[in-house]
Amino acid sequence: MTGSITSQPAPKGSEQPAERPAAQLSPTTPPQEAVLPPRAPEAPAPGTLVGSHYDHCFGCGPQHPAGLRMTVVAGEGLDVTAEFTVGAGHQGGPGLAHGGLLTTAMDETLGSLNWLLHAAAVTGRLETDFVRPVPVDSVLHIRARITGVHGRKIYSAAEGRIGGPDGPVAIRAQALFIQVKLEHFTQHGRPEDIKKALDDPDLFKRARAFEVNP
Repeated sequence: MTGSITSQPAPKGSEQPAERPAAQLSPTTPPQEAVLPPRAPEAPAPGTLVGSHYDHCFGCGPQHPAGLRMTVVAGEGLDVTAEFTVGAGHQGGPGLAHGGLLTTAMDETLGSLNWLLHAAAVTGRLETDFVRPVPVDSVLHIRARITGVHGRKIYSAAEGRIGGPDGPVAIRAQALFIQVKLEHFTQHGRPEDIKKALDDPDLFKRARAFEVNP
């Protein structure tokens, strides 16, 4: 026997579907409680190079055989600038920079902002938007800035341009960095690399200069 099925009212006291939650901020967007702190007294002077945090870092290390070897310059406020020259070895598609390497360049520049706060921090989240292709032999001009600090969280944003510092935007990025204690590296890094780093008196002295609040 067939027949139509009629809907029945929900039993009294039954739960109704929850309303759709309001749009939430991206994890890389600073909350209203975030502040813009002053530059640390130990921060690199405006116009000077921000030093490499580790000689064998793929992004900034001068001793990495295949690294990007980026140099970053401190700005007047909570900002830095950097340049990444795209070589033939950085290709993804024919004649174009690999998106992952462009993201690495943005991450390295954003991470350099932490020197302005004299804080040891690691990338917690990185969001990138690729606006236009970046050809081989072009220079990506990157400008990054801190957008807020809330507790151990450091929020930042950057944009990379081609054809000059004021050229068209090719890539944008927003990041969330988390301040950590130096034990983060000694506990999780490969032992032989940790030992080599600790045996470097300059690196050890530089690392121990950081004070991180819990």
